[in-house]
Amino acid sequence: MEIIIQHSSMTPIYEQLVQQVKRAIIQGSLKENDPLPSVRSLAKDLKISALTVKKAYDTLDQEGMIATVHGKGSFVLAINPVQKREEQLKVVQSELEATVNKARIAGISDEDIKELLTIVMEES
Repeated sequence: MEIIIQHSSMTPIYEQLVQQVKRAIIQGSLKENDPLPSVRSLAKDLKISALTVKKAYDTLDQEGMIATVHGKGSFVLAINPVQKREEQLKVVQSELEATVNKARIAGISDEDIKELLTIVMEES
């Protein structure tokens, strides 16, 4: 699992970590019962605080994406199809929002954005 932290991002580091682990689970690169790196080793690898990694793992635990077993580590849980679909929709919505914002910043009208989306969908 490759995690890239963008220190210049407005998104808090723990949220970046949560988003990337979720994405790996949803896309299937992390599967049920796969172990996650220990809090300390991931913190060391990413050069971030262990408390930040712990906060991310706690969030993932609360959302039912992983389970943490004291003394054993954190493991990926099975994701039900409905939850997987909801998470996939959230990811796509987030990416579309970012794209629309970039287009608006570039001065592209909403009508042109819609037309471009239609073209892309027809060509895919």
